[in-house]
Amino acid sequence: MKSLMKKFAVGAMLALGSLAAVANEPIKIGSVLSVTGPAAFLGDPELKTLQLYVEELNKKGGVLGRQLQLVHYDDGSDANKANGFAKRLLDDDKVDILIGGTTTGATMSMVPLAEKSGTPFISLAGAVVIVEPVKKWVFKTPHTDRMAAEKVFEDMKKRGLTKVALLSETSGFGQSGKKETEAVAGKYGITLVANETYGPKDTDMSPQLTKIKTTPGVQAVFVFGLGQGPAIVTKNYKQLGITLPLYQSHGVASDEFLKLAGPAAEGVRLPSPAQLIPEKLPAGDPQKPVVTAYDKAYKDRYKQDVSTFGGYAYDGLMLAVDAMKRAGSTDKAKVRDAIEATKGYIGSSGKVNMSATDHMGLDLSSFRMLEVKGGDWTISQ
Repeated sequence: MKSLMKKFAVGAMLALGSLAAVANEPIKIGSVLSVTGPAAFLGDPELKTLQLYVEELNKKGGVLGRQLQLVHYDDGSDANKANGFAKRLLDDDKVDILIGGTTTGATMSMVPLAEKSGTPFISLAGAVVIVEPVKKWVFKTPHTDRMAAEKVFEDMKKRGLTKVALLSETSGFGQSGKKETEAVAGKYGITLVANETYGPKDTDMSPQLTKIKTTPGVQAVFVFGLGQGPAIVTKNYKQLGITLPLYQSHGVASDEFLKLAGPAAEGVRLPSPAQLIPEKLPAGDPQKPVVTAYDKAYKDRYKQDVSTFGGYAYDGLMLAVDAMKRAGSTDKAKVRDAIEATKGYIGSSGKVNMSATDHMGLDLSSFRMLEVKGGDWTISQ
């Protein structure tokens, strides 16, 4: 009997020791971001945001009494590298959750690994293919490319513009944007009378724009891309003397776009999260406190302007933290279930209501239509 009790006591002590060890271990947040390369102006603020808020959370005692540890890799805007780094995060670093995938291409290269390992993955990329069809372990924070096309077409319809030229990038984001734009055009009475593409590393889009300029009946131009490409398009547009209304997607919702495009950006319209215009939101807007606080924290720390892309990373981390708190655990299945059950979260991108059939949780009202006036963003009328 004594021997049995001794064994039981030893077993209990080992179990308590193992629980204590887990309690002392950090919660590992794994991230693959495009900090360098063509998508750097998306990935750089994403990484800085994660670093900032992991530090802030740790100063306040961490999550569930444990410190957070950010383990991150830079894929250099290369989707193949993203796959390799995701594998390293899951197999070697043993992370509890994945936040990242700056681009759609990088995200989609990571999806099978997250699904196979049963690890919650919150993407920071735009294409609808990330969450449609729904994938058990995959979620995303930005609005989809389909939503961007719909918001733009809503605005065009209001302004009596029905014949549109589409110029899209051949990146994963641009290709998906092209497909979704083509799919929803008819719903808004829009006819695509020209349909051109450019490569993400192209440095001159004048040939495509010249074709568009000489296409009969074009009333407006819609550019679907991210990174530096859309800014080059905007400059070429001005150089060619095209005066038609120019629309961009949310892929350039950043002050960096204004810097890259310069005076040529005047009059450009695009759909954007509220994060780009915290000081211009009305006092009663539920997002105002969130986006204003993020704006201040980021500027205080980095002495740089914020971007909506950093905001996507903020939402990704806060959704993960909120889910862990509600689950009372870092158990991957429990955290996944808690993310899917998110309701009424007010973030940088809008009000998030997830469900088993919606792993993004945003609707069209979470987009604001902006216009560049006097070299700054304004809410369009």
